[in-house]
Amino acid sequence: MTAVEDARGARSRWTRRQRVAGFVALTKPRIIELLLMTTVPTMMLAQRGLPPLWLLGATLVGGTLAAGSANALNCYIDRDIDMRMHRTGKRPLVTGVVAPREALVFGFVLGLLSVVWLGLVVNPLSALLAALAIAFYVVVYTLGLKRRTSQNIVWGGAAGCMPVLIGWSAVTGSLSWAPWVLFAVIFLWTPPHYWPLSIKYRADYAEVGVPMLPVVASPLTVGRQVVGYAWAMVAATLVLVPVAPTGPVYAVAAVLLGAWFLAESHGLLRRAKRVTSADEVGAMRLFHTSISYLTLLFLALAVDAVVPLQPLFS
Repeated sequence: MTAVEDARGARSRWTRRQRVAGFVALTKPRIIELLLMTTVPTMMLAQRGLPPLWLLGATLVGGTLAAGSANALNCYIDRDIDMRMHRTGKRPLVTGVVAPREALVFGFVLGLLSVVWLGLVVNPLSALLAALAIAFYVVVYTLGLKRRTSQNIVWGGAAGCMPVLIGWSAVTGSLSWAPWVLFAVIFLWTPPHYWPLSIKYRADYAEVGVPMLPVVASPLTVGRQVVGYAWAMVAATLVLVPVAPTGPVYAVAAVLLGAWFLAESHGLLRRAKRVTSADEVGAMRLFHTSISYLTLLFLALAVDAVVPLQPLFS
């Protein structure tokens, strides 16, 4: 039996439903949800209200395809380490529900569709930004930085900031300071969001030689850097108030939510000072807080865009 026949026989064990679910899993839907959650409020801010529904839908379709492409290609490239990590042991390329070649073709097709779709239905700038986001995540982060530096997620996180630029450009056809401030907010949010998760799974990353910061640094060092990024992120959220400009709904939410996030970040640092093992830091508390924080912050931004109140700076 040839290798091709053997692979076909192995995949025949899976039902069509399992195969479809496997391709969907390659796109990492939970990450896509988080990315799209930042796109809609950004579009509302750019529109100063609710954008045309066709434009909103078209941008979300293009953004979903782009993010799915980047994630599928990431799974293809990282399949060698995914099979050795407990956290990723059930991914489709590890279980065999999707073959590597299928994943590679799937990722490229999604990327091509996203760029063509955005270019034809939305505008060329949004298409270009989507292409850059895919290329950055796959080439710069996955192939270039992930296995080489402890600052991998810092710079690799820039790809996750691109949806706000895509959303803004979809509405205006251009970029201004406001979307770049939002880009900075997500860029600075990414390390305090991902490093706590890396603390929990540091043994996995150490096993496969991926030098996430919690693998190569003490919990105290990680805690200090988390606090530093948290303060910079909160400052960036406040910069948006005069730059956008935004009204009191967003401004009040940015202050209150920022205080909450800083309290949780300093809590992680305090625990890191008292313990000798990273297992005792309770890092996942900040991880879950970070998701709620970003969701509520962008929800406040969306509400601010539609509430007829005078901007604080005009």
